[in-house]
Amino acid sequence: MDRLGSLPAIIGVLLVMVQIGVCVAALGIIPGNRRPSTGMAWLILVLAVPFFGLLAFLFVGSNRVERDRRERQVRVNAEIHARTQDIAELGEHRPDIPYVAGVAVLNRRLGALPMVGGNRARFYPDYGASIAAMTAAVETAERFVHVQFYISAWDEVTAPFFEALVRATERGVRVRLLFDHLGSRGIPVYGTMLERLRETTIEWHPMMPLELLKGKWRRPDLRNHRKILVVDGLIGFAGSQNLIEPSYNKPANQEAGRTWVELVTRVEGPVVAELNAVFLSDWYSETDEILADTVDSALARTGDGDVVAQVVPSGPGFTTENNLRMFTTLIYGAKRRLSITSPYFVPDESLLYAITTAAQRGVEVELFVSAVGDQFMVHHAQRSYCQALLEAGVRIQLYPAPFVLHSKHFSVDDDVVVIGSSNMDLRSFALNYEVSLMLLGGEVVQQVRVVEDTYRSLSRELTLEEWQERSHRSRYVDNVMRLTSALQ
Repeated sequence: MDRLGSLPAIIGVLLVMVQIGVCVAALGIIPGNRRPSTGMAWLILVLAVPFFGLLAFLFVGSNRVERDRRERQVRVNAEIHARTQDIAELGEHRPDIPYVAGVAVLNRRLGALPMVGGNRARFYPDYGASIAAMTAAVETAERFVHVQFYISAWDEVTAPFFEALVRATERGVRVRLLFDHLGSRGIPVYGTMLERLRETTIEWHPMMPLELLKGKWRRPDLRNHRKILVVDGLIGFAGSQNLIEPSYNKPANQEAGRTWVELVTRVEGPVVAELNAVFLSDWYSETDEILADTVDSALARTGDGDVVAQVVPSGPGFTTENNLRMFTTLIYGAKRRLSITSPYFVPDESLLYAITTAAQRGVEVELFVSAVGDQFMVHHAQRSYCQALLEAGVRIQLYPAPFVLHSKHFSVDDDVVVIGSSNMDLRSFALNYEVSLMLLGGEVVQQVRVVEDTYRSLSRELTLEEWQERSHRSRYVDNVMRLTSALQ
């Protein structure tokens, strides 16, 4: 009986020892090779609730992808460096603005791709017009079409585009399609799309598939979030828009009149080869196939446009958070005006400091976000930064519901536009494969200014007084969501 009576005490001691061991291990393991804010968030969780925190950390605590995928990224970067070695990184395309020239060198060193001149760019703020433009480009294809979208759906809006892809294959064009496995799988018409694709000769593969039986395991929320279309290496598209109808085929969105507002850019010139290089790296990662037939000397060609451009890839395969470094460096260079559009604005400390510092030193800073978010956690995490932004002098423009402002771009003075798939949030910096375009020239800045003016005419400015009237309960929820986002 004495032994039986002491059993609970023994179990209790063992549990305490295990808890102490978990906490000590957490202090030694979690901070390693992580940003301080992320490490601190994980430590708080593990120390507060050790067993649940440890389980969560084991499940989603690492953003590392499989070794073979990392090794392929390294090989691709080395190959791109070798093929572009003879191209002057800046040469005659050297920007007159020193900080922009520095960013070009930074992007080259981190993302492998150089800055190139002689490009043209056109922007499409209309959802249907961008799909029509992509469809028209596919109709001109003679050699290959490369399609890569985080979410792809063959529905009533995108059907003309997919039908153009099928027609391209029928005239001998090689058409290759990549879409994120889990990102597209959640769309109601996913099964129908696969059935239709199997009836075509389009070469298609899901990106970042989870294949447990093959030993391929990673945290399940890693995504390939890129949106790229390349036609013959001559025409390219990039931006925020997925390949799907503007309500994402969700009945709830359609009933509420909720549609996504996007911005896509069409480019011509040597920079198209850089977009193609990003596609080729992802195709290689998913298929182990090197598409040598679509690699040419386009980067070395001289285009007749006046836009200087550079493609910046980023994601778990890179350890340097290329997009974040480019964003913060450009923002610190702003002198007069900074306009940011980001649907999911959950910055880390470095980006928040860059933006608030710009406002505090007299730069006119505005941030466009949706008045009502489509993702509960991210929306509340975003709201937790409002007071710091407003107190610094940032003007927050709320784009009206039921629309979701999903565009991802920003402009600095009259010098630079950055557009692509990357949000200004921790997910895009650490968990998602993204692609961004840095475009220089007054022409592209003015085109984006027109888009920003339209946003502003439709939006309502949030004031500090209005913000301070919100309830303490809402602020509590916002801060909890902010801490949860930091765990990413």
